[in-house]
Amino acid sequence: MTLEKNGYRPRIIDKRIAEYLKLFGAVSIEGPKWCGKTWTSLKHANSVVYIMDPAGNYSNREKAKINPSLILDGKAPLAIDEWQEVPGIWDAVRFDVDQTSTVGKYILTGSVTPPRKSYTHSGAGRFAFVRMRPMTLFESGDSYGMISFESLFRDNCIDAFSIDTDLVTLIDITVRGGWPETIRLPMEKTGLVSEAYINAIIKNELLREDFSKRNTAKLTKLLRALARSNAAPVSNTTLSLDMDGNTRQEQNASEISVSRTTVAEYLNDLKRLFIIEEIPGWNPGIRSKTRIRMAPKRIFSDPSLAIATLGLNRERLLSDLNTYGFMFENLCLRDIAVYAENCGGAVCHYRDNAGLEADAIVEMPDGTWGAFEIKLGEHQVDAAALSLLRLKEKMTLNGAPPPVCLVVITGGGFGRQRKDGVCVVPITALQP
Repeated sequence: MTLEKNGYRPRIIDKRIAEYLKLFGAVSIEGPKWCGKTWTSLKHANSVVYIMDPAGNYSNREKAKINPSLILDGKAPLAIDEWQEVPGIWDAVRFDVDQTSTVGKYILTGSVTPPRKSYTHSGAGRFAFVRMRPMTLFESGDSYGMISFESLFRDNCIDAFSIDTDLVTLIDITVRGGWPETIRLPMEKTGLVSEAYINAIIKNELLREDFSKRNTAKLTKLLRALARSNAAPVSNTTLSLDMDGNTRQEQNASEISVSRTTVAEYLNDLKRLFIIEEIPGWNPGIRSKTRIRMAPKRIFSDPSLAIATLGLNRERLLSDLNTYGFMFENLCLRDIAVYAENCGGAVCHYRDNAGLEADAIVEMPDGTWGAFEIKLGEHQVDAAALSLLRLKEKMTLNGAPPPVCLVVITGGGFGRQRKDGVCVVPITALQP
């Protein structure tokens, strides 16, 4: 019998966690605060220790600091919530797994990646790692789920259908985001939650002992710069210029007051907190320099955070659909990343020197791949399909295997397979 909470919404990663508990001594669930890690761990656990439980003047945390093994006596699987507050717990769990050679003993949840020097062992062979993101539209009940993401790679054939998702509804669920606790809130209030979330990160989380002292004004500027360039490959130099508030014509790299090194340090902190995520560049050649050198595309872990950072709401996004298009792309990339990982795949992006690009490339473990373009409106589908076909032609001419699927993700309307083989799928029709 597990500790599953009433009202728990099943998550896509539940299946993977259950599988890993049969293979590894411990499972580590990592992801941003408030995305549902604790409740998901309880679904699979028979006992739990809350490291940040204030009872007894934070007695669990203090016991773990004295001797981490003091908190490891619960019934397996034992969930240890926010283990990173006492990094020594990691080594204690690893040691216990080594000694007993038993699988399924521990589930660790963490919303901050601790400094590597704070624990001694990587956990290789003992731990399985699961990345958790905010809810996809399928998990939150906002996708009809007619099209399986996995089937796009297996069958690459869909029947025509229509989705009645209006633009206002799509913007509302983007502003709300995939936070489990916001699903039950009035839609007009959900933007305030994401705004408070961002403020808490700036004012509290980055003042933790394991972070270097950060300038909150600079951090705020960086978050806004990232939100303005959301879902686009942007260099640290460009971010530095944006933080300074000057155009490239007015300032050159030697005059930047916020250095690229500072930007890199702040970006690392935001990645450790799972606020932003980097999507690497892709090239089918395993040893290709292009794969290594292509600038990553950065997105927020949830589009609601980018929207809150810029102080936007439904009305402002309705009047500026160009900006909303980038937030919509963030939403789609979040869901695609979850669906792809459920199939064992990885998400990259592609852009060459000639301007040919794909918003997402999903590469499967066997080397097969598919390309995705994300377009809010139906009127953009033809151009997106042409771009995908050009990418296919270029790759095959260069000796790469052809993609198993080419897909345009839209905001709604008609799902279908075009005569040229490109599938058109509304994001509100996808499921794993």
